[in-house]
Order: sequence, then structure tokens, then C-alpha cells
Amino acid sequence: MSQPTLFHVDVFATGSLTGNGLTVFLHTEQWPTSAMQTLTQEFRQFESIFLSGISGEGAVARIFTVEEELPFAGHPLLGAAAVLHRTQAAQAESCSWVLSVPHGNIEVTTIKRSGHYLCEMNQGKPILGASIPDTDLTPILTRLGLNNSDVVGGMEGQVISTGLPYLIVPVTRAALTRAKINGLDFETQLAVFGAKFVLVLAIDGREMRTWDNLGQVEDVATGSAAGPAAAYLLTHGLVSRGLSIELAQGRFTGRPSKITVVQDEADNLLVRGEVWPVSHATLDIEPTTLR
Repeated sequence: MSQPTLFHVDVFATGSLTGNGLTVFLHTEQWPTSAMQTLTQEFRQFESIFLSGISGEGAVARIFTVEEELPFAGHPLLGAAAVLHRTQAAQAESCSWVLSVPHGNIEVTTIKRSGHYLCEMNQGKPILGASIPDTDLTPILTRLGLNNSDVVGGMEGQVISTGLPYLIVPVTRAALTRAKINGLDFETQLAVFGAKFVLVLAIDGREMRTWDNLGQVEDVATGSAAGPAAAYLLTHGLVSRGLSIELAQGRFTGRPSKITVVQDEADNLLVRGEVWPVSHATLDIEPTTLR
């Protein structure tokens, strides 16, 4: 086999074929945007990441869902860093990387374990939006198949971002089971609050769910939402600073995932998870010819 051009890994996993799948494409300097979007749709992962300018320090990264390019995402950056460790520093026990995305430069550390990598990204300080009373959330709750009684008593919604703004809706555990986006044009409704996506967070159990804005695909483990979820819990005094915050996701997709978040002394949110390999291969098509 010639040099691999893509790697399939599972992120926020507890073993191969658990967690959130990801395709990492290497050496994509001359690839047109349309090729990246088409290949993401072909591989049908929730997101794919394309690396260029690869060095021993990091790479430039572009991240796509099957619908669009994103300025930032969590599980693709962790997965990409693990692949960089494997391909650029295979003998090293630990490495530090800088991945450049439109949102900014993201620092990721990787530690080689037996058969996998433990990866941690610094999402920086969260940007906290104003609280949103549940009465103002009624249109959003309706679209989720929920009602105001499903919101945890005394809690309010809030938009929080560490790169992507999420509208966090604090709900009961029973409501989490029923939640699902219904109908079209949900993104327009979220934009009213300054949010890109919705995150339904069960306070009891610290479990979360999020989807694409068409409600067609549920994400398995969302790194970009983990920071905001942890910030919400910290801001409202539901967890203690300095302690590891364990977040659950993926149960409703049949792929339970494990995400850990810690807030450091400088108030940065560190999002951590395991990355497990699945496969690597070469493309039999030439991406530069795809339009």
C-alpha cells in the first residue's frame, strides 16, 4: 500500500467501534472545497477533517459536516491530533500540537496508550450569553417535542460558546429521552438567540443530546458542546471547579461515549477523551479533479 491518505478513528471512545467516528484526510493542500464537502458526504461521518501544512508541530485543519463547513468542532480536532501523533511522532509517548481552524489556533496534547491515544484540547475561556427564561424558550421547546414543565425547576436556558454557540436547554432525564428536532428551518429559530445549535442537557446524570439542524442525524459525542455544557454546570454551581466533569452522550444512537472536561486555574476548559483506530487507506480517486 502507498502512503495512507485517510484514517478512520473513533473519538470519545472506550474501544474501537465505540464513540464518535471520524475520517481524517491528510495532505489536502490542493484539494478544492467542493471535494472536501463531497468526500464528507461520501464517508457519511457526522464530521470529517482535512489537514494541510502538516509538520511536527501541527497542521491547518478544515472541518465539514455533510451539510457545511464549520469554523470549529471538538471530536475532529482530537481525532486529527491522534493521527498526527501516529504519523509524525510514532515513537513519542506524549506530544503537543497546534491545529489552526477558522476559529483560531487550538492546542491539543496527545498521550500514547496501549492501542489508542488519550487526547486533550484547550477550548479556552467560555463566552457566556444571557440567561433565557423558559417562557422565551417555548418555541424551541415545541420544536423539540417538549414543554415548559420539562425544564428543570429554577433553571434557565443559556447560549454558551467555546467556538460554536450552543443554546443549552436544561431538562429532566425523562425529557431527554423524548427530545427530538421536529420540522425544518430550526437554525433560523436558534439564530434569534445567537445560537448555531441546540444542546439538550439533562442536569441529573449530566447527559446531553444534540443534532444537525434538520434533525436528521444525532451526534454521538460532541466536543464543541462539551465545553459549553461544562461551563453551564460550573456557572450555575452544579459542579465544583477543578474536578473532572464526566459527560455522557450517544446512548440514544447505540454508541455510548465518554467526555471529560476540567476547568483549569486560568478558567480554560480542557476537553479530554480517548481516540481509537479503526482503519487507514488510500483514495483511488484524485480529489483535485473533483468539482
